[in-house]
Amino acid sequence: MRIAQLANFVGPASGGMRTALRALGEGYAGAGCARLLVVPGPEDVRTSTPYGDVVQLRAPRVGGGYRLIVEPWRVTEVLEQWQPTSVELSDKLSLLPVARWARRNGVGSVLLSHERLGDMLALRTGLDTTSKVSIGLLNRLLVRSVDAVVVTSDYAREEFQQVADAAGCPVVRVPLGVDLATFRPHPREPVAGLRLVHAGRLSREKSPHLAVATAVELHRRGVPLRLDVFGVGPHLDELVDLAGDAPVRFRGYVDSRALLSRALARADVALSVCPGETFGLAVLEALASGTPVVTADRGGARELVDAGSGAWAEPRAEALADAVLEVAGRPVAARRAAARRRAERYPWSTTVASMLDVHSPVARPARRSRARRVTSSSPAAAATTSEPITIAR
Repeated sequence: MRIAQLANFVGPASGGMRTALRALGEGYAGAGCARLLVVPGPEDVRTSTPYGDVVQLRAPRVGGGYRLIVEPWRVTEVLEQWQPTSVELSDKLSLLPVARWARRNGVGSVLLSHERLGDMLALRTGLDTTSKVSIGLLNRLLVRSVDAVVVTSDYAREEFQQVADAAGCPVVRVPLGVDLATFRPHPREPVAGLRLVHAGRLSREKSPHLAVATAVELHRRGVPLRLDVFGVGPHLDELVDLAGDAPVRFRGYVDSRALLSRALARADVALSVCPGETFGLAVLEALASGTPVVTADRGGARELVDAGSGAWAEPRAEALADAVLEVAGRPVAARRAAARRRAERYPWSTTVASMLDVHSPVARPARRSRARRVTSSSPAAAATTSEPITIAR
């Protein structure tokens, strides 16, 4: 198979999206597939790696450190050269024309849904979404445009199931995974007080305000604690104001996953409290590091946490604070072992195998093309190189 992964809204400080693209791409290449990744960037560049080619297309900034490919025909030109047997779309809106190109050209298409649009918009605006009809119309268009939809949780499946059944489009649940070698328990130094951690983008739809408010509530109750917040985003100033005099420390973005695992492992409890999260890679990374997680009582993240590896509560600071204290009161060794066991249910190898099972029946044989192909590198022999690519303006 020749699998082209296509994504927008990927930046240097992207968390879950960038992790998933990398892990899946490495898994596809390791399984013997040719793999291409197309992402936005400041200029047109092709990079050959041991895991396939990465094509960065010049794209404008759209805020929050992200770039957006606004000319989808430039993506299809790359695909015409590379000749995939299937494409994997990680964006529901801007890359929809690529799905139409795939349908016209006999190329399989898989939509990997990373968000539930209605809830994401409600969290971002702070208002209950008033565009449910428009979102429903978009989802009906999506399931008619692709060969399969992949969701990462039952919560995410609810958005698509009814319209997909009507369109005859399969909706497949494939949980994401975690790097169990990098994210692992580490020796911990005893400290006074309760250590909390939150890792994620500081943007309203990820609910960092709720995590900080939970720490503020515990501080108000007189609980000795410290909350370390890892991540960057547009709402940092709001969060600093919200924290006030509570012991909340904003640590910024950590580029090293090994260092992030150590930071997660130092905590007694991780806060991953977004009620609109469709999966929650940050949850798995904390669990794999041996740290139990408190999350909201709804959303995809809730499906990752069981009664031994953490707790859940209504997405209110008071209720979540109660859950934190309950988890922190459990025997340390037992709660940390339970967290690690839970994460071990989600290796990336299982995710990759499931995704290949989705791609295999929709993949079409690559067509011969008179266009120059972008060379695909062998996983065993390729060296990493970068060079400009020629794409019509």
